[in-house]
Amino acid sequence: MKLATFMLDGQCHVGALTERGLAVLDTPAGRDLGHLLRRGADLASLQALLARSTRLVDPAQVTFLPPAAEPPKIICVGLNYADHTKESPYEQPDYPTLFLRVATSLTAHDAAVERPLISDSLDFEGEMVVVLGKGGRHIPKEKALECVFGYAVGNEISVREYQFKSPQWTVGKNFDGTGAWGPYVVTADELPAGGKGLKIETRLNGQTVQASNTDDMIYDVATVIATVSEAITLQPGDIIFSGTPAGVGFGRTPKLYMREGDKVEVEIERIGLLRNTIRDEAGA
Repeated sequence: MKLATFMLDGQCHVGALTERGLAVLDTPAGRDLGHLLRRGADLASLQALLARSTRLVDPAQVTFLPPAAEPPKIICVGLNYADHTKESPYEQPDYPTLFLRVATSLTAHDAAVERPLISDSLDFEGEMVVVLGKGGRHIPKEKALECVFGYAVGNEISVREYQFKSPQWTVGKNFDGTGAWGPYVVTADELPAGGKGLKIETRLNGQTVQASNTDDMIYDVATVIATVSEAITLQPGDIIFSGTPAGVGFGRTPKLYMREGDKVEVEIERIGLLRNTIRDEAGA
């Protein structure tokens, strides 16, 4: 299934993409996909809702929202592609580089991402997003993929100047509305285990700036889930930005940062395409 959260007629809905359009699922008013996962929804229950759906809409006529607006946790993996580490100021660590985003940093497909007034270093990072349907603590690696509900396309946009102001990356990774993801969550049964072997590409104004494959991740999805759960209880609805490959603007000479009017697209094979435009933050 390909599932989305969107606005239609002033109301938040969850829908499943079919050959005839978006089938609107009969779910509680105003609830997004993340809420359903937190309440125990699984593939079977969502398929049952799809079978009972009686309303179809054109995806071009809806306003997409983040599939989940307030995940319990937003976990990000840095330095997870060796070629990206080489273009960064860091050595390759032997443990996953983990950091957190907050819910106010998230945004949706086709939303405008604001270039902040206080910095000129807005940078793209195309990534695969992992959506958890189950959680737990001390999850064995061999069972970790059982926790995955699905996968989405992400752009973990960073404000580099603020990322590198201190050893902690938190501020530069959490400007409002910079963590784009969606428009669809593709359920795990439709993709290779762990989302492996998928081409990932980022384009800025039509020019390819990142091109890689999820096979190139140093720490695969199962390893990340198992490692995080050694310390942190994972929950249904948690999402994981799994890392970006080489080609980011910071790693180029001259640097290639995003400007007002730019269009940035991230596309992952068999998952979909995420598109955003850039605009300057309005003056105070």
